[in-house]
Amino acid sequence: MKKYIPWIIIVIVVIWVFSSYNGLVGKAESTEAAWAQVENVYQRRADLIPNLVNTVKGAAEFEKSTLNEVIEARAKATSINVDPSNLSPESIQKFQEAQEGLSSALSRLMVVIERYPELKATQNFSQLQAQLEGTENRIAVERRRFNEVVKKYNTSIRTFPGVVVANIFGFDRKGYFEAESGADEAPEVKF
Repeated sequence: MKKYIPWIIIVIVVIWVFSSYNGLVGKAESTEAAWAQVENVYQRRADLIPNLVNTVKGAAEFEKSTLNEVIEARAKATSINVDPSNLSPESIQKFQEAQEGLSSALSRLMVVIERYPELKATQNFSQLQAQLEGTENRIAVERRRFNEVVKKYNTSIRTFPGVVVANIFGFDRKGYFEAESGADEAPEVKF
């Protein structure tokens, strides 16, 4: 019986390593799936923008510089691609900065549109604006879900016994979406 004890211990360790490895792979896949959904809702927003720009162009003699800013920001935001297998904090930050640029350009567009009540009154514009607002809400939800999945993954690779397996097989920490700079300050409202 004593001669089988070392083999039993080896079998238990091998089973534990396989089990831990498979658990980490599953969590890594979950982060990639959550990232794909984040990209999906950002793509939805990018797809709405040409319709919004064309509606605005057709409804009023509009400030072309504002429209050009939105078009350029959209092009920049859609040109940033993040490899789902390398969701490092740096790659997430780069993606987030491009998306923030587009959000900022869209915000400026909406402020300028306030000067055109006839444009705001058109049904097509109202529908596009509602779709864009809904998409922004979806983005917030998917970013939150992504961060939750990343938290579970990062916790698994940083706690024992997962940290041992993560180090052996090279599982790296994933990046989070973070609040925009200045989001911790209340906006100033003037009347």
